[in-house]
Amino acid sequence: MSIVYVALGSNLGKRKENCLKAIEHIRGLLQTKILKTSSLIETEPQGKTDQPQFLNGAIKIETKLSPQKLMQSLLEIEKKMGRVRGEKWGPRIIDLDIIMYDNLKIDEPGLTIPHPRFKERSFVLIPLRELQSDLDSLDLPVQN
Repeated sequence: MSIVYVALGSNLGKRKENCLKAIEHIRGLLQTKILKTSSLIETEPQGKTDQPQFLNGAIKIETKLSPQKLMQSLLEIEKKMGRVRGEKWGPRIIDLDIIMYDNLKIDEPGLTIPHPRFKERSFVLIPLRELQSDLDSLDLPVQN
């Protein structure tokens, strides 16, 4: 089984319900178990700032799915929940990203692990810091 960290966020509709529903969909994936869930925090949009605030969080899962199959499953969950991919950094019902998958490094079309620039994004770091004991080896930057 592999240990994976998934970030989630929503800034359209019932944001908290969207995040909780996404977690339940992930809980339903075959060969996958949710080990720990962070709190949901409200964050400012980045990139495109003229949109509603986000709720963001992270989960730690254990899975037998390959990184590619897991990413495909997360994209299917987004689609099932009504996500329409439009402009980059635009508003979204749900956003699911693999942040880390064991200690793998993958750089292929549609999948980069660890997620690029995650250490620079407070909306990812703050939820991951809740899981600090699980992330001691990452040398995460100190939040101001």
